Amino acid sequence: MPAYILRRFLLLFFVLFGVVTLVFFLIHMIPGDPVDIMLGDHAALADKQILRHNLGLDQPLYKQYFNYLGGIIQFDLGISIHSKKPILKEIFERFPASAELMAGAMIIALMIAFPLGIISALRPYGLLDGTSMLVSFLGVAIPNFWLGPLLILLFSIQLDLLPVNERGTLAHLILPSITLGTAMAAMLSRMIRASLLEVLGEDYVKNARAKGLHERKVILKHALRNALIPVITIIGLQVGVLLSGAIITEAIFDWPGLGTLLLDGIYSRNYPLVQGCILFIAFIYVMVNLITDIAYVWADPRVRML
Repeated sequence: MPAYILRRFLLLFFVLFGVVTLVFFLIHMIPGDPVDIMLGDHAALADKQILRHNLGLDQPLYKQYFNYLGGIIQFDLGISIHSKKPILKEIFERFPASAELMAGAMIIALMIAFPLGIISALRPYGLLDGTSMLVSFLGVAIPNFWLGPLLILLFSIQLDLLPVNERGTLAHLILPSITLGTAMAAMLSRMIRASLLEVLGEDYVKNARAKGLHERKVILKHALRNALIPVITIIGLQVGVLLSGAIITEAIFDWPGLGTLLLDGIYSRNYPLVQGCILFIAFIYVMVNLITDIAYVWADPRVRML
């Protein structure tokens, strides 16, 4: 186990290095000059040159790249061009809001997916199974940039039941969590159904029933745990989807998380901020994948780390 974790950390290093390199050069290819955005098109040329020098944007691109890599090695992602605050500080200020939104979306997804998937597997090809499949298709097909405004129109404007803007009480979290978690719930429910259907036909499940065990114990203890391997995989991979989907959801609901911070950085050509946000998101994604792999052993002791 320790050797496996060490190898994964080395892989994490190379993945993050690739992300840093790709994002650095792509972000500098985006049209627009941050100096023009900050000072305006009518600013004096001398003022623009001074600001460009202070920001280090007058240096060759390769030199800016190596300076950025040197800062990362020292856990310094740079200074925001606009707020003049350290990038890490801005990220840590916004990350709790994003983590709260992702946790809410995950809870919504699991609350919907597990009961729906289990019931569909126990009563396959029936009315409930067909209905759940239709709901799953709709959940995957409906994009969150359409579902979010629809929920706002219904529950905030028409019914006046839930708030819509920014972050505050638990009520502020409901609509963004539903928007972000619906697609994940649809995918997970179908995966749970398929995996559980396969496991229910195994001999050890039949033996457990033959011993006279209660059906609920057979399903929850013997069948469901062994059906969790592909489900854990999907949950781990979906964290990356939640992170990317949260950008749109946060913009719709004016949620003060990493998504809105990243969009602000893109709009203002704030290179260090955009690079720092994407690097942080990539780090979280890779770490969650590592935790997912380790969770395989808990779910099925027969799995061995290679």
